[in-house]
Amino acid sequence: MSTEPLAYRVRPKTLEEYVGQEHVLGKDKILYRTIKADRLSSIILFGPPGCGKTSLARVISEATKYKFYKINAVTAGVADIKKVIEETQNYMLNPAGKSILFIDEIHRFNKLQQDALLPYVENGTIILIGATTENPYFEVNKALISRSMVIKLNPLTEDDIYKILKNAITRKDGLGEYNIKIEDSSLKKLANIANGDVRTALNGLEIAVLTTNMDSDGAIHITDAILKDSVQTRKAVFDKNGDSHYDNISAFIKSMRGSDPDASLFYLARALNGGEDPVFLARRIVICAAEDVGMANPNALVVATSAMQAIHMIGMPEARIILAEAAVYVATSKKSNAAYLGIDKALNDVKTKNTGQIPMHIRNAPIEKMKELGYHEGYLYPHDYPGHYVEQQYLPDEMLGTKYYIKDDTVE
Repeated sequence: MSTEPLAYRVRPKTLEEYVGQEHVLGKDKILYRTIKADRLSSIILFGPPGCGKTSLARVISEATKYKFYKINAVTAGVADIKKVIEETQNYMLNPAGKSILFIDEIHRFNKLQQDALLPYVENGTIILIGATTENPYFEVNKALISRSMVIKLNPLTEDDIYKILKNAITRKDGLGEYNIKIEDSSLKKLANIANGDVRTALNGLEIAVLTTNMDSDGAIHITDAILKDSVQTRKAVFDKNGDSHYDNISAFIKSMRGSDPDASLFYLARALNGGEDPVFLARRIVICAAEDVGMANPNALVVATSAMQAIHMIGMPEARIILAEAAVYVATSKKSNAAYLGIDKALNDVKTKNTGQIPMHIRNAPIEKMKELGYHEGYLYPHDYPGHYVEQQYLPDEMLGTKYYIKDDTVE
């Protein structure tokens, strides 16, 4: 058998062999038609690991009449780009005058490297195919983005991964030379554990086959237990340094705001399992307590702040309990964003309007001579009146009647 990993050996060579991503590769979709017609323009493929970005680039390389180059942004530099350009523009080496350049992990290219590509993408010398696990709108040069079709690839479904595993067992360049006995239900469980990453599933299957002894019947029997041991744990889809970091924290905050404690705990668990900083999570809970719970339950801010202080003293793994308590408290509290809306409206007025002068009677007069100028004159001390309240003007004349804090029904 080849020493190349199974995931590499069984990559599709044609569109017909490619499994998944029907939303962009269905026969009526533009990407399918342009690949088939070999009329591809520059594209940026982004999606999670193991969803088929590199495999799709390989399919394009087999389908195109243009010379195909592949570089990895981790190891390549401007010199590698220039070499591709020189060969592309050399009529003896490339009569077509253009080529396809596949750059894996394009988000690793710095601005200088990405800028070096731009003129040749713009004039059509290079048809760029970039692959990235990061959101290209944040990580890739805006000029490159504007000249490319951005295509989002989704995690493969369990059915997609099951089909690929089934195919890998029978292909000669896969595991077809082994006499493998495995139940369909076991393959489906493996597809589930992979969590959308076909590379994880194929690597787990290959390890299971290569490390299991042949039985007396001449077959390699792969059980659920062997597969579980080969993969160890369910593939995590959270990357604390990647795009999913922002998606997950957004979902966490929106779940607390939306009063769903179960979803809040779920996204908190994803973050903790992915290695997210507990202090970062605590800060988000504090913000949510102030912004979304607000005056409906001011104690939420006390709980959230106490949780943030506690995890500084305790640390993980026990900090997970403190975070969970605070997140559930915020999620199950009544909600009011009246204070949040009020301060933003007031800030906008201060920045954009003539808001007048502070009334003289509520200005302080620490020096006797200031009283002679009218400072503090006429101020009514509320505690001298019944109910510790007295009607008097606090806003400047220009702002009289302005309402910033509008109490809602959730505030008692």
